[in-house]
Parts: sequence; C-alpha cells; structure tokens
Amino acid sequence: MVGARPEDIVFTSGGTEANNMVIHTARRHFLEGQPVAGRGRGTPHIVTSNVEHDSIRLPLEQLGKEVLAETTFVAVSPRSGRAEVDDVLAAIRPNTCLVSIMLANNETGVIMPIPELSQHMQALNQRRAAEGLPRVLVHTDAAQMIGKGRVDVQELGVDYLTIVGHKAAELVSKNWEAYEAHMRDVRDYLEARLEASFGKERIHFNSHFKGSKRLCNTSNFSILGPGLQGHRVLAHCKVLLASVGAACHSDKGDRPSPILLGCGIAPDVAQNALRLSVGRDTSRADVDVAVQDLVQAVAQLEQHPAP
Repeated sequence: MVGARPEDIVFTSGGTEANNMVIHTARRHFLEGQPVAGRGRGTPHIVTSNVEHDSIRLPLEQLGKEVLAETTFVAVSPRSGRAEVDDVLAAIRPNTCLVSIMLANNETGVIMPIPELSQHMQALNQRRAAEGLPRVLVHTDAAQMIGKGRVDVQELGVDYLTIVGHKAAELVSKNWEAYEAHMRDVRDYLEARLEASFGKERIHFNSHFKGSKRLCNTSNFSILGPGLQGHRVLAHCKVLLASVGAACHSDKGDRPSPILLGCGIAPDVAQNALRLSVGRDTSRADVDVAVQDLVQAVAQLEQHPAP
C-alpha cells in the first residue's frame, strides 16, 4: 500500500504511539551519535509546523518544559495553508535532529510539500556530512492521507512515515484512484450545494487556499452570522453527524480551532467552523439530506437567537 519493505514496518498500538516513538528515537539517536568537532552535540532541536496533531505537538512541548529538546514550530502560510519548504529549511540549526511535517492536515485537508522538502533535506544532509554535522531525519504523519490519495514512502523520500490501521488497506491498494475520484466528486457537490443554499457571501471555505492541493474527502467551512457557532449548528441538526474540528478536540466546546487560527482564519469565522468528510460510500443524495439539515438548523437558530 505504501511502497515499503516488510522489514521496515514497525507495528505500534496506534498513530499517537507511532508519532511519539519517532520523536523519542530521533532524539536518542542524536544524543548517542558522535560528538560534533570534539564537543558534545548539545540539546537536540526539532522542527515541525504549528498545525500538527497533538501527538506531535504535546510531546514536543513537554520535552521543551523538561529542557530535553528544543522545538521550532514553523507557522503555515496564510496564503497557502502549507508549511512552506523555505520556512522549514530556514528553521534548521546545527543541532537539528528531526523535521516532522504532516502529509495532509486533518482539519483543512491541505496537502504539505513533503517530496520537495525531502529533496532539499537530502542535499542539506550531504552538506552537513561534509561539515561534520549530524544528519537531520525527516518524518511525515500520513494518517489522514491513506485511502484518499497516493502514499508511497519511496516517492516521499522520508525516513519515517506514520500510518494508521483503520483505513481498509487491501481495498485501498486496489481501488484508491476510483475512491479518490468519487470522494472528490461528492465533496465538490457538497460545496456547490452549500453555496447554493446559503449564498456565496454567507459561506467561507476554511479549507480553500489558492494553489494548494487538499484531501479529496474533507471540507471545512463556516456559515457566517452571529450565533452560528459550529457546535450550536450541530446541536440543532437532526440527522447530520459532524465535528467542529479534529475528533480528538471534541471536548473544546465553542473555542475556535487552534489549527484554523494557525492558518490565519479570523477567530469569529473559525468559531463557526464545521468539518464534513465524505466517504467512499457517500452519495449525492446523502449530501442533499445533510445540507437540508444544516439549512433547517440555521433557520431554527436565526428564529430563536441566543440570549
């Protein structure tokens, strides 16, 4: 499914453990390596983005508190929603041991430029070797991309790739192109129906960034207007099940998603965000039902605004 060799695959309990393992093993590898120019290597430094999953962000923050590692959180571009290659390269220091950038964001669906980053990292590592500096390892969390687009570890050029085990591997290997085309068609139909139902001026697509590719199944949008926070709209839906951000943040109430804020989305827009995902079995008829449900929920909220 991912172009790997069996001997390169390490099974863990899930994506969170896999991401944690990458961070801790890269850090340990750095510390156990040869000293730089006759002195210790210093504190390991890691580069990541400001829109990563908590299983990357939280361990890095904890390592920082314990003064066991330093981390640079590279801000994604508000124009593209991507961690741009030049910004990532600019953050690298002599004591950098790991660059970890997700392949596709789980809230916006934006696909990051990992193959391009890996090419630059290979050239950089050659220069570092000549200078006696340690190699920088490259990791991508591809959990969101599996089943929704091509994932090949050789093409990506990374040292570590995280995937998760609930994505129907055999079916994906045989049918991913057909799945991707279907999901993109249904997702685009969903966005067209939302615009038609609410009007272009009332819908803001938080996952639309000019020039950036995105996952075929994900749509993150806000219905603009007072009192239309994502969690309130969902509470008034009768059939639609969805989230206001990442499933792992479902306890955060009406606070705007830090991922969307990190992408430059205004707080009042981010507060109204909804994330809808379509699957390989989702039909246009399903979309019609979901959009109609949203229309009635918004109408209900506007008739009875919050005090």
